[in-house]
Amino acid sequence: MSSQQKILHIAGWSTCGFFKKTTSVLSSLATLFPSRLRVIDHAFPSRDAYRAWLIEGGFRDHFSDKRARSHTSSPFVWRSASLLRLPHEDEPKVIEFVGGHDDSMKWCQMFFSPTEKETFNNMNMLKDGYDSDHPYEYDLIVIGGGSGGLAASKEAFYRGASKVALLDFVKPTPNGSTWGLGGTCVNVGCIPKKLMHHASMLRESLILDSKSFGILNNVDLKHSWKALRHNVQNHIRGLNFKYRVSLRDNNITYMNKFGKFRDAHTIEAIDKKGQVSTITSSRFLIAVGCRPTSLSCEGSELAISSDDLFSLENSPGKTLCVGASYISLECAGFLAGLGFDVTVAVRSILLRGFDRECAEKIELSMKDHGVHFKKKVVPTKLEIKVENGIIDDQEKKEIVVTFSDGSRDVYNTVLAAIGRTADTKNLGLETLGLTTNPKNGKIKTIHEQTLCPNVYAVGDVVEGCPELTPVAIKAGVLLSRRIFGNSVSHKYIDYRNICTTVFTPIEYGTVGLSEESALEAFGKENIEVYHKNFLPLEWSLTESRCRNYGFTKVIVDKSDNYKVIGLHFLGPNAGEVVQGYGVALKKGITFPELQETIGIHPTNAEEIVTLTIPKSSGKDAKADGC
Repeated sequence: MSSQQKILHIAGWSTCGFFKKTTSVLSSLATLFPSRLRVIDHAFPSRDAYRAWLIEGGFRDHFSDKRARSHTSSPFVWRSASLLRLPHEDEPKVIEFVGGHDDSMKWCQMFFSPTEKETFNNMNMLKDGYDSDHPYEYDLIVIGGGSGGLAASKEAFYRGASKVALLDFVKPTPNGSTWGLGGTCVNVGCIPKKLMHHASMLRESLILDSKSFGILNNVDLKHSWKALRHNVQNHIRGLNFKYRVSLRDNNITYMNKFGKFRDAHTIEAIDKKGQVSTITSSRFLIAVGCRPTSLSCEGSELAISSDDLFSLENSPGKTLCVGASYISLECAGFLAGLGFDVTVAVRSILLRGFDRECAEKIELSMKDHGVHFKKKVVPTKLEIKVENGIIDDQEKKEIVVTFSDGSRDVYNTVLAAIGRTADTKNLGLETLGLTTNPKNGKIKTIHEQTLCPNVYAVGDVVEGCPELTPVAIKAGVLLSRRIFGNSVSHKYIDYRNICTTVFTPIEYGTVGLSEESALEAFGKENIEVYHKNFLPLEWSLTESRCRNYGFTKVIVDKSDNYKVIGLHFLGPNAGEVVQGYGVALKKGITFPELQETIGIHPTNAEEIVTLTIPKSSGKDAKADGC
């Protein structure tokens, strides 16, 4: 052990999200800098076992730090001179208490800084050997033409990289769907999803609201899936073309080829005809994103994914959405809004990782919109329905689904939305000494740099990175500024307090911590939640809408001047509402400052700045009139 090596111990229970996140970051740092950091993992099988050791067992009594003696949450991180693992360590040689998740992240930020005044944003990355006089064909090759890859390639050229290439090769789905340049968001994600969500909202408004607002003419509400699909796909093709033009205008070489590493500076580029060429570069960026995870049951090939849904030639008909992720619920919501019979099969809970109270309200809202839920089940078998020995016509295909509870039902379409796996298979990462998470295929990085210093990664492919388009774009831009901008002032992306919206029939915008995460991280005694149920004005004239209230809550840390650490909003235009509040959370707004802000009346967003009822009071959170 080097005399300069610091030893960090981390204890917690193995299924705790904060324990896993903290362990992942610390272990990555230890891997990158083995001579400077050693991490000892003390994982307990359950919360009770962890607390029995920490509290009843008196381990925290070894510390003089008051924070340590009162710490109850997971993880518990400390520095020590001992490498011995618990429980054999009778007298742990404690040096200092680091803290829980947030304090450990701050410790990481300062750990490698040359002086105490410098921050994590100024921490030097590993040198990757780049020299402008390098012998390779390109300064940078980007593998993946999605949002992050496109943004990084253009920024690299703008920052002085004269030779940049971008490889984008879309492998067809098992059902044969494929698309053009732009990645998941543009082709089979955010863009078509939001357009179809808007279509369902328009139809719903015509059905529910038109008479209440004096629109008395009869309107033909028959929906044409083919017309919607045609217009959506035309819009997407226009975006594909614009991306091609943008690459050309920035002198970036575009190749419709699949890239596979041969060594740290060489890839094989394989085109759609299978022809192979070799290309070299000083630096590489992996930005291949994720693809939907397939079902594992018998007949899984009969299911489609979100990669197929938006380009279906024929309407999906009666649909089963498997999974309770935001993708599954969004698709179920807009399909139901367009008039289809939709069921969601839920294995455990809706919207894992999001605020539980908000997720439950979304489920109630979706039920009111006609979406059916089958709880605590998964499909165990899919098979084509056969009538008199003849398989039904493809247009009217019926799939018999057997569920784990023994029940069966028949659907025209089965949509699998059970998660996403990074598209890293067959990239040849093993030749670089890189491994991926066996569960999701993702790559560990520190500041987007992999363990192979000249190979970087951004976006959904990165372990621990939020799977959001703006995150990939920001990470790609900041990375290119750092590695080609020749300026230490260029920052690293801050993954905290990132806004996002779930486009279910009642939209859900959120930034910061869920109530559950806040309680776990800060303790019940330090948390207060201010909440309100409110009726959006635009729903107030429609009798059937009055059953569905909007909802908002703000979570504050009482121990830190009532700093706002989480904000949640359910209601119309949730994304537009939360975007602005996200800036405030980034700047550290407190709840009193939020209350001092004058709202815009009459809007739904003003409900957030007029919150007064703390959950702990037990008072009715239903809003009064203006």
